[in-house]
Amino acid sequence: MAAFVYEGLLLFGIGLIPGAIGALFFALSGQHHPLQSETSLRIITLAIYALYFTWFWSARGQTLAMQTWHIRVVTTEGAPLTQWRALARFVAACAWFAPAAVLAHLNGWTGWPALGAIGVGVVAYMLLALLHPQRQFWHDALCGTRLVVDEPRVKPNAA
Repeated sequence: MAAFVYEGLLLFGIGLIPGAIGALFFALSGQHHPLQSETSLRIITLAIYALYFTWFWSARGQTLAMQTWHIRVVTTEGAPLTQWRALARFVAACAWFAPAAVLAHLNGWTGWPALGAIGVGVVAYMLLALLHPQRQFWHDALCGTRLVVDEPRVKPNAA
């Protein structure tokens, strides 16, 4: 969960990129662009998040937060993820937030009620791992991936 919280902080910073680009466009041109709508910015942000996770998981097996906490994602056989499997894992991992976000949207909840619903949804999804035989998150079980401890390699002293 510590890596999850750290990842959230990183994603907050990454999520500012589309808004900054839109604000820069408006400042330079003085006009609104269709891609500056709230829905468009959310879609662009989601695409940026998908790129972030897919690239890190397929290239290194770890995001920046996962490196800090020495966690690596691999296939159930222990192999690195392909880009397609990493993308599938990202889409499946949206189960952390998507059901509660859709519920909040359908009920017209905004602000704190929506955030509360998403918080409850995240905790509920986390607790669902207790129902899996290996205590694994369900998006990992669905995608044939698992998280492993990636201890730092200690170099022998050259004496």
